[in-house]
Amino acid sequence: MTPGELRDYCLSFNAAVEDFPFNPETSVFKVLGKMFALTSLDGRPLTVNLKCDPDDAIRLRDDHPGLIVPGWHMNKRHWNTVTVGGAPDGGRLPDRVVRELVEDSYDLVVAGLPRAERLRLDRP
Repeated sequence: MTPGELRDYCLSFNAAVEDFPFNPETSVFKVLGKMFALTSLDGRPLTVNLKCDPDDAIRLRDDHPGLIVPGWHMNKRHWNTVTVGGAPDGGRLPDRVVRELVEDSYDLVVAGLPRAERLRLDRP
């Protein structure tokens, strides 16, 4: 997955926006003001911080050592840093897995929104 593909995928979700609250290099993808992905699209390797169910986070780290690690500068229980592009050792996550993790992060954030805001997302 390229940086452009990652950006486009994050923005494909309902009400998703890109913001730059920290600096011009760090893209923060939000839904209704809540962050679901954080990345430096120019980073090498390309990584993205994604929200994750705590039990799944541990399993994913065990299943993909070095490619999925505790969230850098984030709550390590609820966030993972996912290497999207190839890792220095040549390892790589399939794009399908990256897409699933981004979607799961978005879904977790939406699930935590107040009911009225969730209902607003469902309207065309």
